[in-house]
Formats: sequence, structure tokens, C-alpha cells
Amino acid sequence: MEKKKIVKCVIDESGKLGVGAISLVEFPAIEENFVALSEVKLAAVNKERRMLYGPALIPNKYIFRIDKNTGEEYYMYFDSETVEKCAHLYLKKNLQHNTTLEHEFSVMGCPVVESWIIEGEKDKAYHLGLSAPVGSWVIGLNVTDDEIWQEVKEGNVKGFSIEGHFQEMAVSMSAVNVESELLSEIEKIINSVVI
Repeated sequence: MEKKKIVKCVIDESGKLGVGAISLVEFPAIEENFVALSEVKLAAVNKERRMLYGPALIPNKYIFRIDKNTGEEYYMYFDSETVEKCAHLYLKKNLQHNTTLEHEFSVMGCPVVESWIIEGEKDKAYHLGLSAPVGSWVIGLNVTDDEIWQEVKEGNVKGFSIEGHFQEMAVSMSAVNVESELLSEIEKIINSVVI
């Protein structure tokens, strides 16, 4: 197996970097789909809730990327601290209405209405059927747009993907396998990242 570069994504304390939007995608890079809650029984009346729940970011999960400029393949990840900072800054900046479809265009009627970090085995995420680990940032998105909801029902949209700007810190690996222990931070670069 070829040794690939690993980069750790972090955000600055000033709040200039971080998640700027959530995208609804067919193939989420974090390889986790959301759970769509479409029906709830209320006093014998079925109503569509149109809620999507799923992880926006999973800590320490290696995400395969290809550099658009060089074609270099690499992995990136976010540690628990950065995941939590991203979740908090996203709401502090009032970005919960910034939603896109497949990172191509903005969509209305799909705001993030719930957001939390998984804290333990009795977390709401597990009751919803999600399997993301402790420290994951989970969001609940309410889809009021009929066309987008139809895409969800047809299975054309399966998960969330973040859009944002992050500081990437390259690190070297102790072995060929990407699951090896991280050894040292080598260089810092600023990049725009879409996951």
C-alpha cells in the first residue's frame, strides 16, 4: 500500500475559518448517511416531519481527498476539539440557513434546526439509529422544500457534507497504513476544503 499524506484540519481562534455551509449530497465523504424521519403518528394523524439527522463531522475519521491542482491523493481528519469548535462557530455565526445541494448551488427551505455533539452511549443520535462515535457533530435539518424532499425520498440525497475553510497541518506517518500513529506536524497551509 502506498504511503499517503495525512493532514489535520484545524480552525483559528478568530473565527475566520470553519464551516460555512452544509451540503446535501448523495455520497458523503465521511461515509455516513443520515436518517430521514418522514412520518410521526400524532393523535392518529400521520404528518411528514421532513427531518434529516446525521453526522456533519466525525472526529479522527480519515477522509480521502485528491488535490485539484496536483492530483495528489491524501487523507484529512478533524480531532474532537476542532469538531466541537466547528459546531459551535457554525451556530454562533448564524449559518444554519446556509445549505447547498451537491456543493453546486444554494437551496432554501432546508435549515439546520438541531445541532449537538454526541457525548455518550445514551445519546439521542443512537436512538435515531445513527452509529457515529462519541465526539461527532450531529445535525437535524428540516426540509420544507418539496423538490429537495422528493430527492431524499428517492434516495438521491443520502448524507451531509461540510463546506468551509480550514488550516491544514500536514503530519508524517510511522508506517504505510493510514491508521498508523501520527508522529509530527511538518508544515502549515491554508486551503479551502469541501468534504
